[in-house]
Amino acid sequence: MKTKAVRLYGKNDLRLEEFELPPLRDDEILATIVSDSICMSSYKAAQQGADHKRVPDDIHINPTIIGHEFSGVLLEVGEKWSKQFKAGDKFSIQPAMNYKGSLDAPGYSFPYIGGNATHIIIPSEVMETGCLLPYHGESFFHASLSEPMSCVIGAFHASYHTKNGVYKHEMGIKEGGTMAILAGAGPMGLGAIDYALHCDIKPRFLVVTDIDNARLERAAKIHTKEEAAENNVELIYINTSKLEDPAGTLKNLTGGKGYDDVFVFAPVRPVVEMADRILGFDGCLNFFAGPSDTGFSAELNFYNVHYAFTHIVGTSGGNTDDMKEALSMMAAGRINPSAMITHIGGLDAVISTTLNLPDIPGGKKLIYTNISLPLTAINDFEKLGKADPCFRELHRMLQANDFIWSSEAEKFLLENARPV
Repeated sequence: MKTKAVRLYGKNDLRLEEFELPPLRDDEILATIVSDSICMSSYKAAQQGADHKRVPDDIHINPTIIGHEFSGVLLEVGEKWSKQFKAGDKFSIQPAMNYKGSLDAPGYSFPYIGGNATHIIIPSEVMETGCLLPYHGESFFHASLSEPMSCVIGAFHASYHTKNGVYKHEMGIKEGGTMAILAGAGPMGLGAIDYALHCDIKPRFLVVTDIDNARLERAAKIHTKEEAAENNVELIYINTSKLEDPAGTLKNLTGGKGYDDVFVFAPVRPVVEMADRILGFDGCLNFFAGPSDTGFSAELNFYNVHYAFTHIVGTSGGNTDDMKEALSMMAAGRINPSAMITHIGGLDAVISTTLNLPDIPGGKKLIYTNISLPLTAINDFEKLGKADPCFRELHRMLQANDFIWSSEAEKFLLENARPV
């Protein structure tokens, strides 16, 4: 079978190509991809090429398919997995397989599996590690978003606290504690707010900061103070660029005690250092946003490390259990990461979107891999609809849904868009 896919050949060298997939082996599964959301990690892989830890050294000869936040439908199941999976099943994949200690992952390391393709071959190690996850929801984009949501969930689980004189880490955020999400009005921050308000262990007080008023206003509209109060969380949004002393102001909101949990959603030195300054006793700083700069560093107050027991953790992705939790919470309607999405595109939009991702405003860029469509902001649907009836109908649907991408919109797009 032929596939069309975006493959990585080297630094900033992405190519949309059509090629033949090899014959399916008994321990493999053939699948079609429906959706993939583009992640900053794909941008970093494209920038670094073979220097990236998950990208093979020989991509100039054996290119890999990029994209790791994907979902689709199984088409043909090899004999080894025929009792566990069947053709027609919807699926999502946890790319962080940790197969025999390897960093290899779909979307970075393999020639025939990645999210930015029409068809893929799922290798045996994905099933062996339990990383091929059944999906029973209606919309494919929710399954794509389960991977970024698993990163958020993993970060919450990786945070920890201690008791004075007891050498045991109590994993997770502090229940009923104080939390700050810094630079938190972007797409991943929205996911963190959603999870903080609806997970089993919640803070009682949550502050979300950013330096962009438009993003803060959108976040406050999506996750309102009233919604937070219904979940027994006091929620405050603050633009720190307007403050003379951001750290002092944030700390004063806790009565000067500081925060139990602080999440950093931008790899920016002043943000990291502000996070350190607002930590309370036994406060946990979670450095969520991974930097591209291998020499990235910031100052840390070691006096507080010693006497106030402050500490720092970092996670790079979630694990399979985190992804299962994301899928379960979405299926139950407890979280809805749809608000992350601000742009829609087809497979032919992947290269320009990936290579220019930091410069494209908005949140998640969702790709439907079997259609042809330039990357298009949801906010532009109304303008485009004056000449295009497809965009006109999409605008009507989303206007009724507070301009948040929906299952109805996905179904309409897939039925009416031009094939790639």
